Amino acid sequence: MSLALIVLVVFAGLFVGWNIGANDSANCIGPSIGAGLIRYRSGILLVAVCAFAGAILQGEGVVETVGTGIVTEPLSYGAVFVALLTGAFFVAIATFKKIPVSTSQAVVGAVSGIGLAAGLHVDFNKLVTIVECWVFCPILSGLLAWFILRVTRRILARVRAQRLAKRVLSALVLFSGCYSAYFLGANHLGSAIGPIVPLGIMNITILSILGATAISIGALTFGRGVAETVGKSITRLDLQSAFAAQISAAFGIHLFTIFGIPVSTSQAIVGAVMGVGLAHGIRTVSKRKIGEIVVGWVATPLISGATAFGIYWIILKVTA
Repeated sequence: MSLALIVLVVFAGLFVGWNIGANDSANCIGPSIGAGLIRYRSGILLVAVCAFAGAILQGEGVVETVGTGIVTEPLSYGAVFVALLTGAFFVAIATFKKIPVSTSQAVVGAVSGIGLAAGLHVDFNKLVTIVECWVFCPILSGLLAWFILRVTRRILARVRAQRLAKRVLSALVLFSGCYSAYFLGANHLGSAIGPIVPLGIMNITILSILGATAISIGALTFGRGVAETVGKSITRLDLQSAFAAQISAAFGIHLFTIFGIPVSTSQAIVGAVMGVGLAHGIRTVSKRKIGEIVVGWVATPLISGATAFGIYWIILKVTA
């Protein structure tokens, strides 16, 4: 295999990693920014460091699922390149539009489309399980955030030392953001390098470091727009709401990472922010913004899958 094609495949994976950082890092720190607790630059630096650690230390399970769990037969270099580039392209568009979408959905959709176009075996049972988790994740996060916010309010209402309580709550908000960022890296590394690993291009440790670095760079260079959407455009957030949203989303991502399921941090945090918004009252939730986000969720895997299928089918016909 030519060196140029190997470089292109690795570049496509790193481009996916960059998009993960650029789009999904906002899901970890957006509520803290929206609540006025931390400035964007400081928050995004925390996300970059924690996401890198999560990718390196706990990213292997999802890497295996994306790499060999959906399309169970080996993909060619060209197929991997098309799948990764297609998924990254649609996430990049969403990032420029400041819409939080799922890189996991884009890559899973693209890998599935490539598998079908190439006539390879696609494990539809695994695919259905993943889609079910995509539906369940924001619901779980939303319900948990609603519950945690109500409990937090009751506890704080009984605390007399309000200044101390605010400091403790601020620390918990930052902790929950770091916790979420850690599992952003752990869950999403698979989207960046999962399809590349079976090719045997390079040692998985080196590939993981490159993928984790790409995620961190994406967070540092282009995460502001989506952070503002998550932190300010869905509903108004205070410290209590930010804590409930971030800790709930982080728990959801942590849970599915344990089972090696690539889920969406965007869905987790948006579901959680909706949950705290409903706790404040349904009128506080921007239905228009939620509608835009949900359309993005549905469209991302379908369009990326159909596009990857079409591009690779054309390539097969031309080269036949």
